[in-house]
Amino acid sequence: MSKVVPTYHQRVAQEKRAMIVTAATALFLELGYDGTSLARIAENSGVSRATLFKQFPSKAALFDAIVTESWSTGDEEDPPPAGNVVDGLSAIGRRYGELLSRPQMTDLFRIVIAELPRFPELAHAQFSHGKMPYFESVRGYLLAEHEAGTVRVEDVDLAATQFLGMISNYVFWPTLLVPGWEVSTERVAQVVDEAVRTTTARYAATGPGAYTDR
Repeated sequence: MSKVVPTYHQRVAQEKRAMIVTAATALFLELGYDGTSLARIAENSGVSRATLFKQFPSKAALFDAIVTESWSTGDEEDPPPAGNVVDGLSAIGRRYGELLSRPQMTDLFRIVIAELPRFPELAHAQFSHGKMPYFESVRGYLLAEHEAGTVRVEDVDLAATQFLGMISNYVFWPTLLVPGWEVSTERVAQVVDEAVRTTTARYAATGPGAYTDR
């Protein structure tokens, strides 16, 4: 499917939006959510207040945008088609590993954790606009595989949580908590492969799409 090429004005608007989101994220980390004004964000992003308010009428709307863009997969691909659980989980796992490896994902969680006591709505936004939609896409994929007969999963919520948790517990959480923790691209790929092996060993039905040593 061909992509629609944005016009000059659309490209300019997208660039300004990205500048605003970047400036807001940095200020939220430095000054806190409450201590950051929209006027300061406009100044740091190099846009007028009118431009900022046109894009984001409130600070909450701006934070929602940070969440949405942090969880965006870029290509906005749908979950893989059912039929081969190894290939499908590998694609999902690589996408998840790439998401968690982004610096803006770590920044987002740090903002939410720091502001949770005073602004629990930020955690709700992170959960409802970011993590939960992604989780639902993985859950939907596993349910489709179950209906196709390639896996036997009685609790798709638990299976999705197990699979994503195996990746995030190595790739993401230490980065958030341990200074200097870095995970190479090669290591992320290895972590994903092992998560796929473990999940298919537990849930894959015998037949096409089940895991075998290759």
